[in-house]
Formats: sequence, C-alpha cells, structure tokens
Amino acid sequence: MDIEGISIERLNHDCFKIKADNKVLYLDPYQIQENEKADLILVTHEHYDHFSIEDIAKLLKETTILAIIPDCQSKLSKIADKIKKVELIHPFQKKEIAGITIETIPAYNINKFRAGRLVFHPKEDGRVGFIITIGGKRVYHAGDTDCIPEMQQLKNIDIALLPVSGTYVMTPEEAAQAAAIIKPNIAIPMHYGAGVAGTDQDAEKFKRLAQQYCQVIILPRS
Repeated sequence: MDIEGISIERLNHDCFKIKADNKVLYLDPYQIQENEKADLILVTHEHYDHFSIEDIAKLLKETTILAIIPDCQSKLSKIADKIKKVELIHPFQKKEIAGITIETIPAYNINKFRAGRLVFHPKEDGRVGFIITIGGKRVYHAGDTDCIPEMQQLKNIDIALLPVSGTYVMTPEEAAQAAAIIKPNIAIPMHYGAGVAGTDQDAEKFKRLAQQYCQVIILPRS
C-alpha cells in the first residue's frame, strides 16, 4: 500500500516491507512468503518471532546489509557464508546504512512480567526500536516495547508502527497512549495475528482508541 508516498506492506506479525528511493527494506522478518531481495534488513531483537534465520535467508542477496543488536550475533553461524555485511546497533544511535538514515531508541517493558516478576524485555538488554528516514518520511518501528518515556523524544514521525497485543508489549490502550505522545500522521498496529500474541480484535480496538490522535490504518498481512 502506498502510504505517505512510500510503499509499506505488513507481511506478518511485526514484519514490514518498505520500498522507496529504489531501496527495499525489511523489518523483523518472520514466517513470510517473500522473494524480493533486501537491500537492508533491520532486526529489533533476538527473540524467534523477530530474528528468524530462516526468513532472513529468503531475503539475502550479494549486497544485503543486516543490522542487528549484539545479542543476535550468536545465531548468525547458520548463514554466515551468505551474509556479506553486518552492522551492530545499540540504542540512541544514528547511522546511514545502505543509503538509509537509521536512528534507534530503546524498546523495553515496564509492566509486562514473566515468572519472578522479571519483565520480558529488560531495558538493560539493549533491544531497540527504529526511526527510519526513507522517501523523505520518518517511520518509527517500535519493536517489542511498552509505552516508555523515551517516546516523548520522538519528533516529526510520519508513520508509527506500534505493537498492540499485550502480554509481551503494549495493550491497545497503552498503544493508543503512545500514539497520543508520538503524534504521528499515521499509526499502524502490529504484533498480532501470527499465533504469538494478539488478535485482529486488538488492532480494531487500538484503531477505535487512537483515531482521535492520528489516522489509523490496519494493514492486512500480505
């Protein structure tokens, strides 16, 4: 779908394909049926539903660049012979990769707990959300996160891709709160409908709650 002058497809779960400026970018490939090769693949963190070696392998070509956090490195051995360039990323960075400007902010939990009152995504683990400047637009992919104070630093976001499933990430209510803080032109819900957590109903609820703050578009899986 053409949104804000760039092509955006939601392939599954948190995986998006973005095309502009003669570049093809993928975020968090997972359980995809795709054969258009990537110029750049961005991975928010190491969990299986975001960093899938099998899906990344489908997208590789000679010049593909893979940008990952350090905790992903140990899994790369399976496709090490196919990857020519890897960029390690951390929160609060700004880089140009494959001709695309990439910024990062933390992605972490505040109130989503596993056993022992430990959060699923601790801040100190260095997981990230991405702000991507492509086709003259700023696209924020939040990664697996709650509504965190760092979102207040985000400015001039054209499109925000926000998780809405609850359990491991924001609930629809919390994602709507994030939309109110970020004030994007358009918000697109994610992290649902792949059998991990969340349903289409969560996306619809987010749309009802957030449309007072911005336009909300629910993208079908491609």
